[in-house]
Amino acid sequence: MRNRQKKQQGFTIIELIIVVVILGLLAAAAIPRFTDVSSDAEDAALEGVAGGFASAVGIVRGEWELSGRPKGAASTGAGAEVSMDQVLLYVDGNTGYPVSGDNNAAHDENIQAADCASIMQSILQGAPTVSEDFANLEETRYFTYVTQDSTTGNDMCVYYLANTIKNEANAPSGDDYLTLGNAFVYNPRNGGVSIHSNNQ
Repeated sequence: MRNRQKKQQGFTIIELIIVVVILGLLAAAAIPRFTDVSSDAEDAALEGVAGGFASAVGIVRGEWELSGRPKGAASTGAGAEVSMDQVLLYVDGNTGYPVSGDNNAAHDENIQAADCASIMQSILQGAPTVSEDFANLEETRYFTYVTQDSTTGNDMCVYYLANTIKNEANAPSGDDYLTLGNAFVYNPRNGGVSIHSNNQ
C-alpha cells in the first residue's frame, strides 16, 4: 500500500485580493447605514419624549376640566392651580394647558424659560433633565427657551435635544428650531406639540 499524503494548498494571491475587494464593497455599503443609526436614535428619543409630553399635557387639561375649569385670579394675571399626584401646576385659566410647574402663578400671561423647564419636570414622571442655560448642555438632555408664534404672538416653549446643538457657538433663539438641531415646540395656549427634526 502506498502512503498517500495530501498536498496542502493555501490561498493564492488572486483569491486573497478578491476576498479583500468583496469585504471592502460590503463595508462601503454598511458604513453609511451605521452612521445613520445615531440620527435615527436622536429622532426616536425626541419623538418619545415629545409624545409623552403631549400625553401629559392632555392629562393635565383633563384634570383642569374635572376640577370645574378654575380660572385663577384674573385681576393679577395668575394662572389656575391644578394638582397632579400632589404636584402643583399652573395652567392657563382659559384653556387649561400647563403654563408653569414651579408654583409661579404670575407667568400665566408671559411664560419664561424657567417655566418651560418646570413644566417638563412637573408633568413627566422620570423626566429627562432640562435647562435654560446654554452653557449647561453637557450636563442636561434638553435645552429650553421661549419664542413667540409668528401668527398669534403666543409664547411657546422650545425643547432642544441638547446633543443636537452642542456644537453650536450660540444659543438658539426665535424660530431657529425650524432649521437647527432636533426640537419639539409646545404652545401652552392650545396644547399643541410639534416635532422638528433637522438631521441631514
